[in-house]
Amino acid sequence: MGFWDVLWGRSKPVRPDLDQLFALPSAAITLQAAIGFTPTGEGSVCFAAIEGGAFAQVQQEVRALLAADSGRGGAPVEFRRDSYGYSWLLSRRPPDDLPALVGDLHAVNTSLQDSGFGPHLLCSLVAFHHAELGRLALVYLYKRGSFYPFAPRSGNRRDTPLELQVRAVLKDDLRIEQDLSRWFPLWGAPGL
Repeated sequence: MGFWDVLWGRSKPVRPDLDQLFALPSAAITLQAAIGFTPTGEGSVCFAAIEGGAFAQVQQEVRALLAADSGRGGAPVEFRRDSYGYSWLLSRRPPDDLPALVGDLHAVNTSLQDSGFGPHLLCSLVAFHHAELGRLALVYLYKRGSFYPFAPRSGNRRDTPLELQVRAVLKDDLRIEQDLSRWFPLWGAPGL
């Protein structure tokens, strides 16, 4: 960062560090011990809509990669488009196999990044559930290299006190996004 950047208050953007995703399994243990949330086995990657043959090729490669890795017949992923026009890739694993789910999300992000679609990546999320408190997602912001909790409730409301509690519980496990204005609601996100 140069002198003029400091003077004008500009800073370098945080570089994505996809290896941060591998901290999720240990964070899940902390989350379960402290609050009782357990993984659902679902996670997804969100990216800006991309059209064309190159992206279709990447979709096929991702399906093949994850199908070969899963050891199951058929692709363990679904591609969807939400009502806002964003594309999502949803991966499902057994709830007790969070490391494999995280591996899927890392592989998808890496494949898209390595294929030149990194600027289109927005976020990844892993879903959790609690019998009384409901649903929760830990969201990784690709362009910020940080996580935040998102606790949706019916009627497009969110449980902000729970999100702040999760932030406090996981502050030593994950790189938590400090700017609360970047804790975007992900209404209707696949897997959540």
